[in-house]
Amino acid sequence: MEKKEYILTTGKRKNAIARVWMTKTGHGKITINGKSLADYFPYFEWQDIVQAPIKIANAGSMDYVIKVAGGGVKAQSEAIRHAIALAMVKLDETLKAAMRTNGFMTRDARKKERKKPGLRRARRAPQFSKR
Repeated sequence: MEKKEYILTTGKRKNAIARVWMTKTGHGKITINGKSLADYFPYFEWQDIVQAPIKIANAGSMDYVIKVAGGGVKAQSEAIRHAIALAMVKLDETLKAAMRTNGFMTRDARKKERKKPGLRRARRAPQFSKR
């Protein structure tokens, strides 16, 4: 059995963390947590988010094995997009400018703000009653 060469990267968004193993040779198959892309993300919007860096790099001949956990479905798809973009740049540095202009290289650091004492949520104060 021959050893496959792969590139391992990690992408994050909110509480979602995605690990991507990208093999240099393959048939363009994307496997997420043991399921195909269409099975894991039934909506085309989420599928397009995942496939955006692949379309920019014209890298349809590589296989991707992805493990993703935490967060919601959209955050998971954006974490996968971040990890795939990082893997593409590891493979070919010339793609870095194109990935950066589309915003795939920068980790979106926005997270849910913690609840503060005396408030109902992070910033929502109790309703004021004059009488």
